[in-house]
Amino acid sequence: MIITLLNQQTRHPLNLEKIQKLAEWLGKRLAPRTSEPWNEVCVVLTDDPGIIPANLEYFGKERPTDVISFRYDPIPGEDEGYTGDLIINIDRAVQRGPEEKGADYELALYIAHGFDHLSGAEDNTPEKKKAMLDTETAWIEEIGKEAISNLFE
Repeated sequence: MIITLLNQQTRHPLNLEKIQKLAEWLGKRLAPRTSEPWNEVCVVLTDDPGIIPANLEYFGKERPTDVISFRYDPIPGEDEGYTGDLIINIDRAVQRGPEEKGADYELALYIAHGFDHLSGAEDNTPEKKKAMLDTETAWIEEIGKEAISNLFE
């Protein structure tokens, strides 16, 4: 699977190499959880102003959110396999991080959350939301603190 990382925000210096490695590691968790192989996932790092248009267009909400994910089915006649987009809001991770386990952890959690959605997981009920958080937390624990530390420079 190809993981493309696009940093479209300029407010927060990021360690893009570490974020790329984290995304690649999380991407490997998709294949066993979906019916089709994966071709590509594009991870877009943005900020509050950058995520509002997508949140408005696709969900009718004119406000920032933390993560938006899209999974696309294979196109007939082309290579089999899913593609997907993750839009990750860096501003939300920085703002929420101090309330939780820090901005690095929060950013890792957002990226894991996006990949979890790509696998088909939903968080539209309290039970499903808890199940997703349990999965994402387990992934972060498995990859370890070193892999998610210093995502911000």
